[in-house]
Amino acid sequence: MDYSTYKDPLGSRYCSDEMKNLFSDQIKFQTWRKCWIALAEAQRELGLDNLISKEAIDEMKKNKDNINFKDANKKEKEIKHDVMAHVWAYSKQCPKAAKIIHLGATSQFVGCNTDLILQKKAIQIIKKRLINVIFHLSKFAQKHKSLVTLGYTHMQPAQPTTIGKRATIYLADLLTDLESLEFTESLLKARGAKGTVGTQASFLELFKGNKSKVKQLDLLIAKKLGFNDAYAVTTQTYSRKIDAKIAEALAGIGSSACKFASDLRIAAHLKIMEEPYGKNQTGSSAMPYKRNPMHSERICALSRTLMNIPTEFHSMHSNQWFERTLDDSALRRIEIPRSFMLTDSILLLYENIASGIIVYPAQVKSHLNAELPFMAIEEILMKCVEKGKSRQEMHELLKKHALDAGNKIKSDGAQNDFFKRIAEDDKIPFTQKDADSILKNPGKFSGMAETQTEYFLQKKINPILKKHENLIEKSKTEIEV
Repeated sequence: MDYSTYKDPLGSRYCSDEMKNLFSDQIKFQTWRKCWIALAEAQRELGLDNLISKEAIDEMKKNKDNINFKDANKKEKEIKHDVMAHVWAYSKQCPKAAKIIHLGATSQFVGCNTDLILQKKAIQIIKKRLINVIFHLSKFAQKHKSLVTLGYTHMQPAQPTTIGKRATIYLADLLTDLESLEFTESLLKARGAKGTVGTQASFLELFKGNKSKVKQLDLLIAKKLGFNDAYAVTTQTYSRKIDAKIAEALAGIGSSACKFASDLRIAAHLKIMEEPYGKNQTGSSAMPYKRNPMHSERICALSRTLMNIPTEFHSMHSNQWFERTLDDSALRRIEIPRSFMLTDSILLLYENIASGIIVYPAQVKSHLNAELPFMAIEEILMKCVEKGKSRQEMHELLKKHALDAGNKIKSDGAQNDFFKRIAEDDKIPFTQKDADSILKNPGKFSGMAETQTEYFLQKKINPILKKHENLIEKSKTEIEV
């Protein structure tokens, strides 16, 4: 390994090899050549066989994966144009095809079509990651659907819910992300063969004014490149609005992951839940006892970066003057791979956590019991009325005892003795036996949480998992760093 130059942490530490390889130079330039082959084949099939021989196409196919990088790089330094440098390098390997490679095309024929092909494949990788997070998180929700836990609003103790019900909220967000991703996927078409400003003038010239063949060429190339259709209209490029929509879908995944990871960090602070912890993992260089939620924190860090990318793409799209300007190029070279690599890294972390979340039921119960006496006030009030007491009188007495108990907890660090206080108050028909009954059955205060969880998993999650069962990898994802 070369330690003398900067390496992007996304590639060296966080992202999968699958995603890194997809955006490699090898795949990029192989795809350029795939585009040139599709163009030549389609042109020959539509009647230009007098210009394009079968031998020329065979020669192009033979050298499709054999990228002569040294020749291309040397030429690019000379002419300052990457596409023409690779046309020259490919022609050097394919002398029979040299005169027809890139025939009638502009640079964005290979540039745009390749970007669309790679993004289509990248979306498939992200979809696979997303489905696997949903799979593991749904198993977690099912397992803990009835484990009652203290709810929080404004980060203050509120009505109880269940651990499983809370997980359905994260799952619902991921379903929204999946829908957004699939909608974005449906927007992807080939740029096709549109010429220098999108008018197909060069191809109309090649086909001697035959508009029907020009249209056929566009669609035939799209199919050869793996698309069902080509964009009906483009400028020199396909609309950069498409890039912005893809960025939005990926940023949405980052937002959902960050919400989950933030909650898990708080849960770790409360000691009710933790992310998986390696056998020999070190939490701190100075405090060996620590079990830091490092992967959740990393999700938050990566997500913040990802969530800001759509603004860059919208700015880029809005500044494409007339038929195109080149101020989109540098941003797209950087941010298209980066946005997918960020999303890939985030979902790998999310899947690792979701497949091994540690729950501490005793600590969950401890937090719940500390606040449950206050949560039971409404029920106690109703029971007192049923026994003939005045609601207003009971309300005042219960309020006084609750405030006194609360102040004692805050000022002295005492245990919650609210039940003890009201059991000893002769004016309130409440006994220690009543208190024990409430503490033994906290589920009655969590409403429909368990039922909602079961319904959501059965009706919303399971059909999605069944639809995409071919994408599910049931083994736990390991994170190297």
